[in-house]
Amino acid sequence: MLLVDGFNLLWASTFGFPVPIHSRDKTRELTGLFAFFALLRATIRDDLDVAPPEVLVVFDGKHGSAERVAADQEYKANRAATPEALKPLQFLAPVKDGLDAYGIRWTEVENAEADDVIATLTARAAASQPVLIMSRDMDFYQLLDDRVRILNRSRKSFQRIITADEVIARFGVTPTQWPAFRALTGDKSDNIPGVRGVGPKVAATLLRDGMLLHGLPGSGRLTGAKGTAITTAWADVLRWEAMITVRRDLDLSLAPRGEASPQLPKPADVVAKLGLW
Repeated sequence: MLLVDGFNLLWASTFGFPVPIHSRDKTRELTGLFAFFALLRATIRDDLDVAPPEVLVVFDGKHGSAERVAADQEYKANRAATPEALKPLQFLAPVKDGLDAYGIRWTEVENAEADDVIATLTARAAASQPVLIMSRDMDFYQLLDDRVRILNRSRKSFQRIITADEVIARFGVTPTQWPAFRALTGDKSDNIPGVRGVGPKVAATLLRDGMLLHGLPGSGRLTGAKGTAITTAWADVLRWEAMITVRRDLDLSLAPRGEASPQLPKPADVVAKLGLW
């Protein structure tokens, strides 16, 4: 199963495509729409080592961040809300129309972030089939295991598939420890600062041998200036870990079908079908 982080792909399509795409009369920019389907089609064609997948695209709900913002008002507060920064949103409706036109299922839960919906769908699907999550978002690292992998198209072609083994080798922590690791070190994309002075090496050392966050206070590892900094910020660290931890138990009406999705045509054909050329 291929689970697509919809907004993540839409932003990458709008701002990362090598050339701008416009309507024939040059009155409409179509970059985000064209590139969304170009990248999704190329991924299915080039980056999968399995038979044609079941594809499900997940978008953030309108109020999806509300629960985490209630826990910390600084959550994602660093993200610009200028017209230029929100440019991808103009392509959202036609992207959904294009997915519908070619039988690719998508979902958007009003009060849930895509991360939590994808995590819940992953938990349901992985018992019966391998799952590939298409996203650049490192929060998904916590879902990695022998049935779940991540696809990041911003990396070189031979490095795009991310596994649990890579996370362990690269960061020195397991996927299960990922929320604790990020709570300590911070996550700039979500405006989670982490503990001042605690970098990846220090965090990995503190979490060695499978240590979980709640075990740190009684472990004897919180020594010196960095230990004091963590102890002082402990309430914040626990809150950050809870915010980073994805939910896998949402009540969703949508479920995996276990059937391959229809093949996508060339992106130009999608634009033509929508009457936007």
